[in-house]
Formats: sequence, C-alpha cells, structure tokens
Amino acid sequence: MRVTSRVERVERSGDQVRVRTDGVEIRLMFPADGVLRVRAGFQGDFAEESYTLTTTAWPDRLDEFMGAERTRVTPLPFDVEDLGDRVRVTGGNLRVDVEKDPFRIRVHDEAGTLLHSDVVGLGYLEDANGRRIHTSEISRDDAFYGFGETTGPLNKAQKLITLSPKDALGYDPRETDPLYKHIPFYIKMNRENRKAVGYFYHNTYDCDFDLGRERSNYWPPHSRYRADGGDIDLFLIAGPGIRDVVQRYTALTGRPPLLPKYALGYLASSMYYSELDADSDRAIIEFIDIARAEDIPVDGFQLSSGYTAQETEAGSKRCVFTWNERRFPDPEGFFAAMAERGITVSPNVKPGVLDVHPRFEEFDAAGVFVTRSADAAGDGPAVGAWWGGPGRFVDFTKPAAREAWQRWLTEAVLDKGTTSVWNDNCEYDGIIDTDSGVDFEGAGATIGRLRNVMPNLMCRVTRDSIAATNPSARPYIVCRSGHAGIQRYAQSWAGDNSTSWESLRHNIATILGMGLSGFPHHGCDIGGFHGPAPDPELLVRWVQHGIFQPRFSIHSVNSDNTVTEPWMYPDRTPHVRDAIKLRYRLFPYLYSLAARASATGWPIVEPLVSAFQHDPAVDETSEEFMLGDALLVANVLTPGASTRTVRLPEGEVFYDAWTRERYEGGQVVELPVDLGSIPLFLRGGGIVPVSENQLNSLTRDEVTQLRLICAPDRDAEFTLYEDDGLTRAHEDGAFRTTEVRMTAGEQVRLELTRRGEYRSSVERLLFDVVRPGRCPHWVALDGQRLPQHLHRGRFDAAEVGWHYDIGLGSVLIKTPDPGGDLAVAISFEPVDMIGM
Repeated sequence: MRVTSRVERVERSGDQVRVRTDGVEIRLMFPADGVLRVRAGFQGDFAEESYTLTTTAWPDRLDEFMGAERTRVTPLPFDVEDLGDRVRVTGGNLRVDVEKDPFRIRVHDEAGTLLHSDVVGLGYLEDANGRRIHTSEISRDDAFYGFGETTGPLNKAQKLITLSPKDALGYDPRETDPLYKHIPFYIKMNRENRKAVGYFYHNTYDCDFDLGRERSNYWPPHSRYRADGGDIDLFLIAGPGIRDVVQRYTALTGRPPLLPKYALGYLASSMYYSELDADSDRAIIEFIDIARAEDIPVDGFQLSSGYTAQETEAGSKRCVFTWNERRFPDPEGFFAAMAERGITVSPNVKPGVLDVHPRFEEFDAAGVFVTRSADAAGDGPAVGAWWGGPGRFVDFTKPAAREAWQRWLTEAVLDKGTTSVWNDNCEYDGIIDTDSGVDFEGAGATIGRLRNVMPNLMCRVTRDSIAATNPSARPYIVCRSGHAGIQRYAQSWAGDNSTSWESLRHNIATILGMGLSGFPHHGCDIGGFHGPAPDPELLVRWVQHGIFQPRFSIHSVNSDNTVTEPWMYPDRTPHVRDAIKLRYRLFPYLYSLAARASATGWPIVEPLVSAFQHDPAVDETSEEFMLGDALLVANVLTPGASTRTVRLPEGEVFYDAWTRERYEGGQVVELPVDLGSIPLFLRGGGIVPVSENQLNSLTRDEVTQLRLICAPDRDAEFTLYEDDGLTRAHEDGAFRTTEVRMTAGEQVRLELTRRGEYRSSVERLLFDVVRPGRCPHWVALDGQRLPQHLHRGRFDAAEVGWHYDIGLGSVLIKTPDPGGDLAVAISFEPVDMIGM
C-alpha cells in the first residue's frame, strides 16, 4: 500500500510543477483557463496515450491515431511561490496551494472561493489490491450531478456510484448500478455559494465514487474516487456555472457532430419484426405504410439483430455480418424500399462472435480478437459470455482489426444501402478474465484497462466506414455503451429499460445526468423495452414525455408477445399522433439546439438546477426540465392524474404554452389535466421557432412557413440554424444562421440577422409575440407600418399585416420571408385615443 503524507520537494519543470512526496509524484499543469490537471503517477512513467482527450497541451503517443480529432494548445503560464508551509501555484484564474506537511492540495478560484481540497492522509493512495484512490473534502451543502448514465435521483449526494458497464436488461430505474456507460465525470455544486466545479478523472479502468456515503469520525466529510488501476489523472474544471463546467469538459473530450435531421424524428423499432419466421422485410415496410396511413410521422427504423440469425450446430444463433435469407431475402431491395419511403434503417451490429459462427475461422485467422491472458490455459483469442453461448470479442485497439472490421461492415451492411449503424452490446462485460490482452496500438495492455473505450473505437470505425462508402452522407450512429468522449460519434439511449410508471419517471434523471456529462443526444426507450405491454394511459404519457427527449424511439421486446406500436390502442391513437406531430413542429427549435450542442457541448434537455442555478429550490428537481432556454416541460407522470402541480423557478416569468396565462416564478401552479394534456411553459424572454406547416417526414419535408414565438419580458437572443440536414456540406460552410435579437420594453424590437450561404426553404414568417391584455398601437417592418387586420379571417387571407389575437394574448405578424436581414418594431406605448 502506498500512502502520500508529506512533500519532499516542489519544483518547476517546463510547463508543469512536479510535487515529489513520500508516496507518489504529482504533477500540476494549467492546460486552459479554469482547468487544472492534477496527475498522481502511480504507474511511474506518466505516459501520455489517450483515446479520450481531444484537447491536449503535450505530445501523446496516439496523436497520429487521433488525427484531426485532437487539438494541441499551449498551457497557461503560472507563478510559483514558496510560502514556507506551502507552495502557491497560480495559473489563469486558479490558485493552488500545495501544503507540505501534512500534504494536501487546495484549489481556489480568483474570488478566493475554495473549489477543492484533498483530505489530509487520504488524498492519493494505492490500496493493497492495487486500486488507486483520491479522496476530497466535501461540505454537507454539496450536491453532485453527472456521472454519465446512472439510475436514481439527479443529485447523487450520499450515493455510491459504480462505473463498470453491464448488459443491464430490465434494470430497476431507481437502484440498479451500474448501467451501460463509463463516464468518470461529475459536477459538484455548493448549495450555499451556488458555485460549480467539475471533476474529470482521465482513466479508463472500472471505478466507483462514494459521494459522502461513507462516514468516519477520524476524517472530515469526504468523497472518494477509486479506480482498479492507472493514475489519478484529475482535470479539475472551474465554473462558476454548471454550463461553464460542461463547456470546458467537452472542450477536453470533444463535442457531438451535427447529426442528420432525421435523427431527431420518430425512430421506430421492435425486436418482433426481425424475429419473424419469414418475410421480416415485408412486415417492416408494412409498418411504415401503416404509420403513413395513420398520419403518424416517422423517419427511421432501428433494425434489431434478428436479421443475422443463422442455423448452427447449436441451433438458431445471431451471427454478426450475416443475413437471414428467409427474413430478408433481398437486403438491397429492402433498403431501397425503405429509402423510397424516406426511412433510414439502422441495422444492429455487435462486436462479439459466437464460437459457432459460420465465419469464425475467417475472423480468427484475421487476428482481430482480444487474446488470452498469460495465466489462461493455451493461447489464441480469449473466450467470454455472449448472446447464445461462448464467444470472442473484437479488439478495436488493434489497427489490423479495425481495418478488417471496416471491410466486413462495408460488405455486409453499408453496401446493402444504408449510412446508419446501431452498435449494440459493446460493454465487453462477458470477458471475465480482465487480464486478457489487447493490442493498444502495438504497446499491449489488458482488456481490464481498455474495455470501456472499445465502444468509442467501434463507433469511430463505423463513422470512418460510412465516410469511405458514402463521403457526402452525414453518418448516423447509435451506440448503447461508451466512455467519456462517446459524444463525438454517436447518439445513445439508456439500454433495456423496463415497462413501468417508475421507469417513465426515473429515466428522466438518467437522461438529464447524461446531458450534464457532455452527452446531449440521449433518450430512453418509449413505452419500456422489457416487460408486459404498457397500458393505454402509460403509453400515451410516455409518448407525450418522449417527444422532448433528444432521441425519440419506441422500442420493445414485450414479455407478453405484444408489440408496442403507436396505434396499438386505437382509441388512444389520436393522443399519440398529436404528441408526435408536436415534436415534428418543434423541429426548427430542436435542430437549432442540436447545433448549439455541437458548438458548446450544452445539454438539449437540461435540469432546472443548471438552467436556474440561482434558485436553491430546484436543486433536486428532475421531473420538470428545460428544453433549451425557452420551454419548461412538466409532463404528467402518474396514472389517473387530473391535475399537475409545478413549482416555477424563482425570479422568472412563465406563460402556459397553450392558454398563454402568465405566471410569476417562485410559486406553485396547479394545472387541470386530461389524457391529452402536455403541460408546457414558455419562459419570459423565450424565443421558439416552430414549423407552421406540418412536417410528416424530416427526411423529405421542408419548413416553408416558420412561426417565431416570442415572449418579450426581457431582452434575449436565439440562433436559428438551418442546413440541408442530410449531407456534410455544412462542414464546408453550406448553412445559415439567423440571429434573433429581442429587445423588450414599451416598444418591442425583433431583429433578424442572417449569415451563411445556405438557401433556406422558409417562404413565410409568422411572428407570435406574447403580450396578454396589451394590443399594440402599430407594427412596422423595416421601418414601414404594416396594415392591421381586426378580423382574423382577413388576416389569415392577407399576404402581410398584423392582428391582435385577444384570446391567445398575442400579436400575430405575417410577412413573406425576404431571405435577408429584417427588423420588426411593435409599439405598446400608451395612446390616449379620447384625448386625441
């Protein structure tokens, strides 16, 4: 066991500070403003070989592999001052005190607020089992958010969190730990000073976090990070805002690409279709045709792995890179028929190969598998538990394996006619012997060290394969597992959830936690994946919630042999249809939020504690959340509800999105609800672009009429983003942004500033300016007064003009879209008509 208790020497060494202690050497560096790297070198070599970081301030052995995904920056300069009992290191806006005897590191921001303190005696340890441990002081006022994909409440204070991904079929949405992801990052917020700080442990080994659950009278309240190996390599990330932390974290680990627009549509799926005895292709095509006939928008189909079923000596088994000819006699024809209907198919691909796979010898001869450990009997590929029996696992840290996988994926899947892949079951938890070997770009390592990055690498190979096959297409990858940085490659979901009201409610915190972990494109299977069919009310409520998830997919393997489909309860189908159509009308807003996430790493759906960090009353809230900056979602989440109670954040103004009733923040609102209700609030200062023409396919339909809903209670801005949504032309500048600037006051101004070469599909604009009980005196467009239409029918028939809808409490202003900049002025200034 190694204990670090006192400092022996502190010295400047180039762009870092070396702290030599009686236990382990620790190095400090400031790679960016507000970011401190603290690395305790338990391995002894301080090797830089990261698949995770996209921003570094040092050479890394994997720089060539990372290529354009990695940016090298110059670390910040710093000052070192010996103060006797401590050494003070100041860099950027952080001050680090290295206390000598007893040893600990304390970090303050430029305002003097303590952000982090090690626990004396427990700071940096290696235990008798070789686990590396870092222990930090905490306050009873601290809340903890993030940790990737977890169950339970949003705030993890006093919880024990394990990051060791598993195939967690039918998990308990409150208690199961772990789930499918390994993202060793969290945000600590002190509930007294309201400041946030991020902790990213740059380490790929399985680990756990104790967030104040353990107590001992010998030590102050503390949190503990414990990893099975590697270094304590902590990137401490200052806020003070939660969004500041997320933005800096994703600058380190990467930001999501702009997904194709259909990824925001309804993604249909069910294991049922690909498990039919025959003619699965016809059944799936018929499903799409029924959806069109039912007037339900749909854009994708996630094809489960039953299409790979083969007859083997052990019976029917799923065998990757094969096609079951009874179910899919003509894969190319199937993909073509789906494309004609505007549907992107995402076939399920798994990284495990059964020992009875008909192509096993071919794969084995290519040397693509994780290998047996030195202590295992014999040599060759390691064996592990897999779907249907023992199997072998592809080593994506090996260049030759990636090359072979790209060839097989292209031949068996992509060449059939798709630019989308669903990578599944890539947790690698079936390999019991964690000493099994992987290539690690020629350096050699164990699967225990690198299994958690395998899904990232699998997704990278998938992305590169799609790009090689169809260079102009925007790749769309779905992946169940992933390590920090998986946001660079894929959309994801929280695996095989169970069908229950508890899953509906508690999955929300799971999605919000992923958003605070740098992964904005997350969701949970709508209706529940595993269990009996959802009852009619549960299905409707789950869809009404699901339309706000970044990933919206109805997917099931119901235990009662039913299939969860939008029309499974005909008398409830109108509610399901209305909800899905609402999601499609929100597409301009959702797509703009996706573009924002690509630029900043910010969540698309965001917990109230992040959006309203000033309000202590929302620290624990997870059943209500923000969609962007403008919409507060408060879905009905309990059976038989006739009312929905919502506590609105302090210091804000909100409007019921449907009635436009105005509410002051800080109060509890009780709304009457029925089965068709989707409680939604427009925030004062909110700007929401929606499609005025109904879209039924994001792949084929265009927004031609745009409605800009604006609540001018305060000055605000919003950036509307547009491009073709399908190709990579946006990477070469083929996009358009519209900066919408709203100035509040007696005279409201809306200024639209367009930038970019992309030719928008929008032909007409409708401004919907919320101002209950205040009809304007006049409205002007680019300085010219517009005609007022008192009669709504005349307004609807007019090409241009304005109308005050007294029932809606909105000023409606319509105009053809000239395509360039424009400004609207609305005068609410008081006028004494009698005096005039």
